[in-house]
Amino acid sequence: MTTRNRYPMMRTIHVGMLLALLAAGGCATNPATGGRQLMLVSQEQESQMGRQQDEQILKTGQVYEDSGLQDYVQDLGSRLAAKSERPELQWTFRVLDDEIVNAFAAPGGYIYVTRGILSHLNSEAELATVLGHEIGHVTARHSANQMSKQQLMGMGLAVGMILEPAVAAWSDVAQAGLGLAALKFSRDDERQADKLGLRYMVGAGYDPYQAPEVFDMLNRVSRASGAGAMPGWASTHPQPENRTRLIEGRLAEIEPLPPNLTVDRRGYLQRLDGMVFGQDPREGYFEGALFLHPDLAFRIEFPDGWKTHNAKDLVAGVSPNQDAAIVLGLAEGESALRAVEEFVRTESVRAERPGTGRINGLQAAWARFEVATSGSSEALAGRALFVQHGGKVYRIVGYAPRSRWSGHAPTVEASMQTFARETDPRVLNVQPARVRLVQVDSETTLSELYRRRGSSLSLEKIALLNDLQPSSKLAKGDLVKLVVGGPTVESAP
Repeated sequence: MTTRNRYPMMRTIHVGMLLALLAAGGCATNPATGGRQLMLVSQEQESQMGRQQDEQILKTGQVYEDSGLQDYVQDLGSRLAAKSERPELQWTFRVLDDEIVNAFAAPGGYIYVTRGILSHLNSEAELATVLGHEIGHVTARHSANQMSKQQLMGMGLAVGMILEPAVAAWSDVAQAGLGLAALKFSRDDERQADKLGLRYMVGAGYDPYQAPEVFDMLNRVSRASGAGAMPGWASTHPQPENRTRLIEGRLAEIEPLPPNLTVDRRGYLQRLDGMVFGQDPREGYFEGALFLHPDLAFRIEFPDGWKTHNAKDLVAGVSPNQDAAIVLGLAEGESALRAVEEFVRTESVRAERPGTGRINGLQAAWARFEVATSGSSEALAGRALFVQHGGKVYRIVGYAPRSRWSGHAPTVEASMQTFARETDPRVLNVQPARVRLVQVDSETTLSELYRRRGSSLSLEKIALLNDLQPSSKLAKGDLVKLVVGGPTVESAP
């Protein structure tokens, strides 16, 4: 006799009643549409969450350092938001120092666009399309609605764990799934944000017929980025197959339009002249497996064949089978020895007595360790190395599952030993690639202009950047975006 499903009907009734009661008490009127929507997050909570995220973004130095460009985006966004249903919010618009083609909204009126998406847009009306769309997500409270749904799903999971203890074994997996699901807005949310964004564009005096160009560009960037690769926008904005056609249908609904709507291609492009393009090598860059950091003047070589990643606060490499990793970042503490002593005192870490010495002339301290993991996962084993350089202490941790560490240890430890001071002037003096505007002096084609002027990007990528084809004809006086300088810009989308 089995007892696994002893009370299935009772469990269904209890969970269903709870969800129904929560939903009934958590409905609110959508301020943008007037419809009813699930809402367990208050407007005050929305604003607080948005402020907290914005403070974190400011603290971690993710804002692009160009006050003129920041003021321009803030002014345009504010004019669009003033035409929305929630003009009373303290709307904040920021440009992030990221080459990824992306834009997103945080609750409470915080909107972010990357320099990557700015470089691929070609008019002020196209930027108004992006900002208007993100404003639509905020005015319709889509993030808060998604979080409310996640809360309900999480509550239902908690009830299931109480009524059926066996569910607890899957709770970590389930919760991870809920988090991933909440990253993307629904297609209904996207369509609603499109519609609202077009409304705000027209209200602020911008030509909504530029909107399809934005979504065409995103699709072209996706295709150019390689199989499976997508612009950052796609990580939070699911793209219906016929997005452009849907936008064009929305445009037909808002006819007739007021006269003299703004596009402003020339004025917008002029604001991009000199903007950093692609990854900024001053913040570190890879040449094959070798990572070079000009501003901090160090280098380290990761194992051949490992997948590497450079983020704002760390550099990492992962083995081909994803069963070992090396992670480099800054450590707290005045010295390498003090930092390793703090590391071995960390709860759940079991480590040998630290050793000290020098690596490539730099003071260092290290310890081999094991650390327990949650649940039934195998413990990790590895080596932690701390190195003093340039008034900072660097933490380099290599690790793998305990049963596999011995196989990876020689490769990982050899890589960690390559951390050294960088002295090559070529590296120390490297500068980022930048967008440069060229005014066409006589009728020509894009490919001919490219041949004469040159660029750090391929002709195909320059065509994408300008929303043109290589064979496109250019008239005298046209402005064209080229990219010059930089060591690794061809990896940029």
